[in-house]
Amino acid sequence: MTASMRPIGQDVLEYLRKVSLREADVLARLRHDTESMNEGGWAAAAEQSQFLGLLAQMLDASRILEVGTFTGYSTLAMAMTLPEDGEIVTCDMVVEYAEVGKPYWQEAGVADRIELKIGPAGETLDALIAERGTNYFDMAFIDANKKDYDTYYEQCLRLVRPGGLIALDNVLWNGRVIDKNDTAKSTIALRTLNEKLLNDQRISLSMLPINDGMTLCWIRA
Repeated sequence: MTASMRPIGQDVLEYLRKVSLREADVLARLRHDTESMNEGGWAAAAEQSQFLGLLAQMLDASRILEVGTFTGYSTLAMAMTLPEDGEIVTCDMVVEYAEVGKPYWQEAGVADRIELKIGPAGETLDALIAERGTNYFDMAFIDANKKDYDTYYEQCLRLVRPGGLIALDNVLWNGRVIDKNDTAKSTIALRTLNEKLLNDQRISLSMLPINDGMTLCWIRA
């Protein structure tokens, strides 16, 4: 058993995408449009979004919650795995970002499966709990304001059914979580949540070094 993990360089990443990425043309064009933006690095990576879609298929998910839409690349990747009567509710603060993805949602024929909610995520999730009740969703993906991750996580624990999955992005925070001198609010919030999840008996978990780190939380019955 090795005591360290070899870093994934650009050449290995390109190989990984060459032999494993099944990216539909409509997804590729949305990704390229997103990458051309100054904030393009905010989007979930292509292989990460494909992984989310695979998880949705493995769960036989028909209802997905996404906290953090941005341009809707990961939204589209997951929506394309849903059955015709499935739905993904995605929320963000900035409607202009989501407008980038909307034409691609339409082109892919899944716009009717996507419900976009604009406003503070915490308020949106509280409203969903009130409107749709607990255990409504099969899966949730959290990729929004890092300092509020714990709030979103607790809300998603109510919204996602037992046996469902919560995925959290950016849990390694470009390595900043291990720097004790980094006292930025987002770093402290992620570091604290990571430690909390380790001991949270409501879930089973695995932290994966995919992209900027993703933790998968399976909700125990």
